[in-house]
Amino acid sequence: MLSKTQFIFSYLNHNLKPTATNPFINFQTKPISSLKVVWRKDLKLDQAIEIDKRYRLCARVVKEVLNEPGQVIPLRYLEKRRERMGLAVKVRTFLTKNPGLFTSYYDKIKPKTQPVEFIRVSDRLKDFLEEEERVYSENEHWIMSKLCKLLMMSKDRVLSVDKLVHVKREFGFPNDFLVNLVPKYPQYFRLVGCPGEGQSFLELVSWEPEFAKSVIERRAEEESRLTGIRVRPNFHVKLPSGFFLRKEMREWVRDWMELDYVSPYEDVSQLDQASREMEKRTVGVFHELLSLSLHKRVPVPILGKFSDEYRFSNAFSSVFTRHSGIFYMSLKGGIKTAMLREAYKGDKLIDRDPLLQIKDKFAELLEEGWRVRAEQLRYHREAVNKDMEMMAMKNVEYDKHACDE
Repeated sequence: MLSKTQFIFSYLNHNLKPTATNPFINFQTKPISSLKVVWRKDLKLDQAIEIDKRYRLCARVVKEVLNEPGQVIPLRYLEKRRERMGLAVKVRTFLTKNPGLFTSYYDKIKPKTQPVEFIRVSDRLKDFLEEEERVYSENEHWIMSKLCKLLMMSKDRVLSVDKLVHVKREFGFPNDFLVNLVPKYPQYFRLVGCPGEGQSFLELVSWEPEFAKSVIERRAEEESRLTGIRVRPNFHVKLPSGFFLRKEMREWVRDWMELDYVSPYEDVSQLDQASREMEKRTVGVFHELLSLSLHKRVPVPILGKFSDEYRFSNAFSSVFTRHSGIFYMSLKGGIKTAMLREAYKGDKLIDRDPLLQIKDKFAELLEEGWRVRAEQLRYHREAVNKDMEMMAMKNVEYDKHACDE
């Protein structure tokens, strides 16, 4: 049975009709920037983003409260932040629809003022936060290796702290990773400057060879071990159903796939930015970054923040459409999001990061609250219907009694 990579080679070769003089003349004369692929919507992958929308909204509200002193906040103050949190409904409505996250109480903001409503984290949310700490602790080595890998792929082995803080949610880093995680591994990390002041950086102290293997290289090693046949590292290409490439693009992809794989951890300072080899390396970096991310997807603007550190060209986002068999660029929610095709089956994530346990626990907390609310609404509807039936019966008896008189 053909592997995915063998299948795409077979497909490309079968559909090509090379000229007698030079079968690759189109490929050799066409610059990478001129090779265009029409973007095609993928409903299943778009749905994968939509499924998480409600959870992400709840997480933003929880984060807003947790960042407050004592993890409490007046309800009216939180209401003023609705737009920033992306809430389309009033905060009170949100709390009603998502029970179990917070509890409310009344207190004075100042000694001589009238009591106002405050909200604070519920006991169930506190239990979740303890569980979150446990998952982070159990996966500390994985988190540390992710951070090393991000530094090892960068051209100077150093990244801005502000940028790392900005992407911590995408890669699953805990909020306090700079304070509690980084100091534990002085053999790997050096913090330069003061975080929060705009001129602070995280520097790689020593190179760890074991971390300098990409997902693709590890996959090839595993296949070689299982089959006893040396397998070349390369990308899995999975074209969407009904998707076809123009002839010149098929030629380009066929030859490009035959190039040696360029590890994202290699020094490529000698490569020309417009070369095929640099394109291979750029795709490798994006593949590795998405593989390291929690959901195997990252918003394109966030990736763009690291253009200088990872040597991306100004038109780097075209890579995601040019290599539509490897990536998908979703436009869901008005934001371009790069997704790794091989990590999904339909709208389900099959290549799951161990840190997704945290999301699973949070989802359980939310869904339990939604079940409780649905049950309360059902009881309420039943009570209303019962009251209406009793009123109807009383009206019938009243009318019958009036007729008898």
